[in-house]
Amino acid sequence: MECRAHRPPSARGVSSAVFFGGGGAGAIGIGGFAGLAIFPILCITEPDMIAEYHELLTSHREGLVPRAAGDCALRGCHHDGCGQRQGTQNTLIASPKVYRNLFLPYYRRVNDLVHELAPGVKTFLHSCGAIYDLIDLVIESGFDILNPVQFTAKGMEPETVKAKFGESLVVWGAGVDTQKVLPFGTPDEVRAQVRENIRVFAPGGGFVFGTVHNVQPPTPVENLLAMYETVAEMRAYPIR
Repeated sequence: MECRAHRPPSARGVSSAVFFGGGGAGAIGIGGFAGLAIFPILCITEPDMIAEYHELLTSHREGLVPRAAGDCALRGCHHDGCGQRQGTQNTLIASPKVYRNLFLPYYRRVNDLVHELAPGVKTFLHSCGAIYDLIDLVIESGFDILNPVQFTAKGMEPETVKAKFGESLVVWGAGVDTQKVLPFGTPDEVRAQVRENIRVFAPGGGFVFGTVHNVQPPTPVENLLAMYETVAEMRAYPIR
């Protein structure tokens, strides 16, 4: 089980966050043990085998969660439930039916256990891509946080996601596009996108600013500074 503690340097008023990875249903994802090219096919052709596999993984995770729950309850933390995407740029990798039958029940068991043993802990699903048609099921799975909202993927427009799911799910990482705007845009384009996404996602809370994906080496320093400066500017005038 991995534990990562993070405190942003010189972040006034920002408390530390503790992440536990692998103690939940972390090994359950659409890539599975056979890889992204084969595992989704097995979910259709061999559903009983995948269900048995997920049962074994989930039972193991259920044994690990109580060992971490005490520390989580004392500190508060985010539990990283899964780190595998469910979508491509334009569509889902597997259907909502596959998710409901072979993923949701196992995620739900572990998320319910985490919430029971450590009520202060929020569970975290990492899944980028065009997953709009799965978000209701992600919420039903018991996840509190979705990371990221890849707003450039099909159907993931910020206004639509915020309007439908903003009361039920925290958005973590939808601040700026890391495929085009941040690495290849101008500082002014970065500032404009950061302001717009904060304007959409921040009202009412439930938004943790972050880039959509990891920042890649070609990204100009000027664009990173534009992002940080704009976030600081928006924090000075919070949107309620």
